[in-house]
Amino acid sequence: MSTDSWALAVDEQESTAKPIKNLRIMEAGDTASRQTNDDGDKSDEEEKEDKATQSLLNKLIRSNVVNNTNQVEVLQRDPNSPLYSVKTFEELRLKPQLLKGVYEMGFNRPSKIQENALPMMLAEPPQNLIAQSQSGTGKTAAFVLAMLSHVDPGLKWPQCLCISPTYELALQTGKVIAQMGTFYPEVKLAYAVRGHKMERGVKIKEQIVIGTPGTVLDWCVKLKLIDPKKIKVFVLDEADVMIATQGHQDQSIRIQRMLPKGCQMLLFSATFEDSVWKFAERVVPDPNIIKLKREEETLDTIKQYYVQCNSKEDKFNALCNIYGAITIAQAMIFCHTRKTANWLAGQLSKEGHQVALLSGEMVVEQRAAVIERFRDGKEKVLITTNVCARGMY
Repeated sequence: MSTDSWALAVDEQESTAKPIKNLRIMEAGDTASRQTNDDGDKSDEEEKEDKATQSLLNKLIRSNVVNNTNQVEVLQRDPNSPLYSVKTFEELRLKPQLLKGVYEMGFNRPSKIQENALPMMLAEPPQNLIAQSQSGTGKTAAFVLAMLSHVDPGLKWPQCLCISPTYELALQTGKVIAQMGTFYPEVKLAYAVRGHKMERGVKIKEQIVIGTPGTVLDWCVKLKLIDPKKIKVFVLDEADVMIATQGHQDQSIRIQRMLPKGCQMLLFSATFEDSVWKFAERVVPDPNIIKLKREEETLDTIKQYYVQCNSKEDKFNALCNIYGAITIAQAMIFCHTRKTANWLAGQLSKEGHQVALLSGEMVVEQRAAVIERFRDGKEKVLITTNVCARGMY
C-alpha cells in the first residue's frame, strides 16, 4: 500500500473517533490545556511547531548523553596541526573541583563530540569552534566545562557570555552550569533574561552570564551592566533556533562585534543549513568545525517489530495483549493524530494504566511538566503525537 493511501485510510479511520472530554491527566492546580478546536484531527506533520519548543523538549527527554555510533568529522582551521582527541577527562588536566563536578553529573568518559571539541575549546591560545550537535550528545556540558575552565574566580566581572534563543533554553543551560560548578562555588552565574530587572549602571559581579540576545544587548549597551571588552568566551547555543527567531540574528551579531579580538567564539547548532552557515561565518572568524556524521541504521540495542491491524480497536487490543504478555516498565506510544491520542489515552486509562498525554495544543510549560512527570515515573505510559519525535536525530 502506498504512503498516500495509508494516510487517507488513517484519516478516514480517525474521522469516526469521538474526543475524550472527561479525561484528566494533570495534577490538581495545573493549568488546563488549551481547548482543541472541533477539527483537531490534523496530523502532527500539519501542526506548526517552533524550533525553540522542539529543542527544549529534546533537552528534557534526553537528560543523559545518548550512546550512539555516530562518527565525528573534524575540519581544522590549520590542517597541518595535529588532531588532538581525548578518551578520558583526566587527559584534559582540569581543575580538581571541575573534574569532581563532571563525575558528579554522571559522565564517565567523554562523548564522541566531547573527545574532539574539548581539546580545542580548552587549548591555549583559544580556538574558535563551530559544531553540529543534537540534544543528548553532550555539547552543553562541553561548552559549560570550557567556560568554567577559562574563568578567573578572583575577577568579579563577567568573563563568559552564553546566548540562548529563549528564556526556557537559557534556564536549561544554567542548570548544567550550576551542576558542573557544584564544587567550584567561587564562580557565580547571572541570568540576563526577561523578568530579571537591573538598575542602570550597576556592574554585574558574576563571572558567567547566560541570557537571551535582546536582554544581553540591553545589559551591554543601554544599562552598561556588562563590559563586553572583558569577555573571554562567547557561546552561541542553538544557532539554528536563534536565526529562526525574529531579531535574534541581528542582536547576536551586534553583541559579537563589541567583543575583544581575542575572545573565543563557540557556536553550536543541531543543523547546518545554508542560513546557519552564513550566520556562523559572520560570527565565528577562522573556526575549527566539527560535524556529526548521521548514520541511517538504528541503534544496535533496538529491535523493531510490527503488528498488522485493521482498525483502531484492533490496535488497542494489540496493545493490551502486549501488556498482558510482557512486563513493561514505561512506554511511549506515538499516534498519527490528536484524536487518536485522546481516544487511546481514555481507553488505557479505563484499563487502569497511569497515562500521560502530550500533544501540540499544549503550551510549552505544560508539555515540559508532562515530560518531567513521565521521566520521574509518575506515569507509566506517555501517549503523544510526533511532537516528541521532531528534531531528534
